[in-house]
Amino acid sequence: MKTVNHWIGGKTVEGASGNYGPVTDPATGEVTTQVALASAEEVDAAVQVAKEAFESWGQSSLAARTKVLFAYRALLDANRDAIAELITAEHGKVHSDALGEVARGLEIVELACGITTQLKGELSTSVSNRVDVSAIRQPLGVVAGITPFNFPAMVPMWMFPLAVACGNTFILKPSEKDPSASNKLAELAAEAGLPAGVLNVVHGDKVAVDALLAHPDIAAVSFVGSTPIARHIHTTASAHGKRVQALGGAKNHMLVLPDADLDAAADAAVSAAYGSAGERCMAISAVVAVGSIADTLVEKIRERAEKIKIGPGNDPTSEMGPLITAAHRDKVASYVKGAADQGADVVLDGTGYTVDGYENGHWIGLSLLDRVKTDSDAYRDEIFGPVLCVLRAETYEEGVALINASPFGNGTAIFTRDGGAARRFQLEIQAGMVGVNVPIPVPVGYHSFGGWKDSLFGDHHIYGNDGIHFYTRGKVVTTRWPDPSEAPAGVDLGFPRNH
Repeated sequence: MKTVNHWIGGKTVEGASGNYGPVTDPATGEVTTQVALASAEEVDAAVQVAKEAFESWGQSSLAARTKVLFAYRALLDANRDAIAELITAEHGKVHSDALGEVARGLEIVELACGITTQLKGELSTSVSNRVDVSAIRQPLGVVAGITPFNFPAMVPMWMFPLAVACGNTFILKPSEKDPSASNKLAELAAEAGLPAGVLNVVHGDKVAVDALLAHPDIAAVSFVGSTPIARHIHTTASAHGKRVQALGGAKNHMLVLPDADLDAAADAAVSAAYGSAGERCMAISAVVAVGSIADTLVEKIRERAEKIKIGPGNDPTSEMGPLITAAHRDKVASYVKGAADQGADVVLDGTGYTVDGYENGHWIGLSLLDRVKTDSDAYRDEIFGPVLCVLRAETYEEGVALINASPFGNGTAIFTRDGGAARRFQLEIQAGMVGVNVPIPVPVGYHSFGGWKDSLFGDHHIYGNDGIHFYTRGKVVTTRWPDPSEAPAGVDLGFPRNH
């Protein structure tokens, strides 16, 4: 059986703990790989390698860093398919989704290639008599990233390219459910010329995570995952004196006004709710239909959802793949099975779905729940699967109040032809990312990604300007130099003394 080992100091390092986790092909249910699970001692060894590498990398020139990053960008582009195939094999998403994930990660690498302009400081001259004040940003040291299973390439690329561009060294702890993409990213970075020890990949479970959170030589931790874990990461790492950005869960709403193009809204709802099998924190999981359009909108969504082809991710005709594990599939199904008892109309029930020839895969079909109550489990929880809830509101104000009452504030969207309503919505809604006739408003790389309320713990969003600020710290230098004409007698600096 294939084994995924750690990547430390620019080379593969076999696991020493003796503990391994299974990696499953979600389409077949077969365990295809095992991944080494690091002990606290192995985490410490990786941190020491990164700490040593920081001594030179942190002092390296911006030209040297960007040279590596430009080469890295070219290698990633050339290896898009290979990375996407690893994602499909271990996560299960269809190849086109996996390619899209790599493309979005590449945006952050491209931002990192331009780090020279992002790290320019500030200078104020003559704030007093021959006194100048400058502000600079410097790297933190060794930083860590803990990333989720749903985007095994993109989310790591949201973190380490900016971190190393800023002069830090990095420890990546990816999900143990789909670890191979992270190793491939690290191998390509080494091929691009990134010095050994600057980017390290340590695989593991809670033991490795807790070791990272408590390690005295790690200055900052980035995390993307569920809200309970994000809260734990933030609390624990902060208690150990670390800077933390911890992105949590979501319950993203799409408000559809009566004047909206309902065909466009239905298309958007289907792609945003069921794409990547709903396993993404920016999925639309709740549609709020305003006024008399609800019945028509639900019917249009149902018509489109019934046509989605579900199958193995490596089948080019598949539009949606399986879920990551059988346990997760069963949990998602439980929300659908209990929906009717909690007052919902089950328009589509995707539970019990199988694919011929792949009966042991982690399959579930598309589910659509109408007239969902705000106190039901299907509405309150982040399901993280292909289940779309429809709620009804009589007015715009009622819809906004419903959305703002959610404890989550990650992303949201409005569909309308009315510019005034859209303007009100973007100002009144309590969420970190807003789409206007855009169902999944993930910002481009040079803007930052992050939510509000229980969707974010910490002060910094991820990537963009926030990401650069997170991976650096400011320093202000106040300087006063005597005028050359005041040089002591006997010292000739070549300046005339008659002025």
